[in-house]
This record gives sequence, C-alpha cells and structure tokens, in this order.
Amino acid sequence: MVFMIDNKTINQIKEKALNSNIPIITDSGINYLMRYIKKNKIKKILEIGTAVGYSAIKMCSVDDDIFVTSIERDEKRYLEAIKNIKSVNLDNRITLIYKDALDVKLSEKYDLIFIDAAKAQSIKFFEKFSVNLVNHGTIVTDNMNFHGLVQKKEEEISSRNLRQLVRKVKNYKDFLVNNNDYDTEFLEVGDGLAISIKK
Repeated sequence: MVFMIDNKTINQIKEKALNSNIPIITDSGINYLMRYIKKNKIKKILEIGTAVGYSAIKMCSVDDDIFVTSIERDEKRYLEAIKNIKSVNLDNRITLIYKDALDVKLSEKYDLIFIDAAKAQSIKFFEKFSVNLVNHGTIVTDNMNFHGLVQKKEEEISSRNLRQLVRKVKNYKDFLVNNNDYDTEFLEVGDGLAISIKK
C-alpha cells in the first residue's frame, strides 16, 4: 500500500515556491524521476539542495519504503521545507540537514543521489558524494540546459555572472562525458537531466 499524500497540499507547496521565485524541478523532470525510482526499486535517496522540500516529498510519494536525506544551506528554505514535510506527515521518512553540502560528511550508502543545488559546485558535489553511492547506483543532475542558456553562444548571454555559470554547467557536462566510472545519458526532460549510472 502506498501512503497517499494529499495532492492539494503538494500543489500548494509548488505554487508558493514558484510565486516566491524559488527554483523547483519542472513537472516533466519530477515525473521522469518518479518513474525512474519506481522502475529501479530505489529505496534510499540523497538529495543535494532541498529548497522547500517539494522534490523530496514527490520522490517519497512513489512508495512507502523510500527514505530521503536532503541537504539545504539556505536557512529560510530549510525552515520552509521542515514545515512543508510535516504538513504531509513525511518527517519520519525525510531527514533534513541544514548545512553547506560540501561540509557534510555521510557514511551511509544511497541507491540514488539527486544533485539540484548550486550549479557552480556540481563537479565537487559529484566527486564528494559518489563514495556514498551503491554499486550500479545512479546520480541524477537537474538543470543541465540551465534554462536554455547552455545551447546559446556565449556572446548571446549579456550577464557576466550568467556566462560563468553556463561555462560551469558545460564543464560539468564534459566531466560526466569523460568520467569512465559512470555511464551518463543526457535527457531533454524538463530543464535537462543527466542520468549517470555507476559501472
């Protein structure tokens, strides 16, 4: 039996995040991720970047025996996530850590790691937490298209900061392509997903 989470509450969490300009995964992105979790019988998930807890709640909703550990460094978002997760009675299955992910030390192993945090740090997150991935586990990274900017020429992006971020996303893509310990597939789902499976 799957514990039913009130869709109305989830939609309210999503709408509030969007209205507050808090970036959350797209509908097609989370739907793909939920299907992937179900198909591959994934039970333990590590999420880098909780935001307000929306994706953690959605991932937990796939099955009753899914547990998520999620890391968030922004205090306001972390507190909002605590509130949201309690509102759907998932505080027994979602563990929140308020810290910069690069300062977190974990000994547990996870079936899936979902990277949805500071784009400039993706390589560091991948390298740091890959030791916490089970053999043949999966690392999923969101925003590989970075709102369509990755496909643009550099001179078409007016902001210097944005250009630097786009460069970091491209560097991360190259890092994944050249990482011989993983098979990575890039999907045009949502804002672009990278699915990296540990060999």
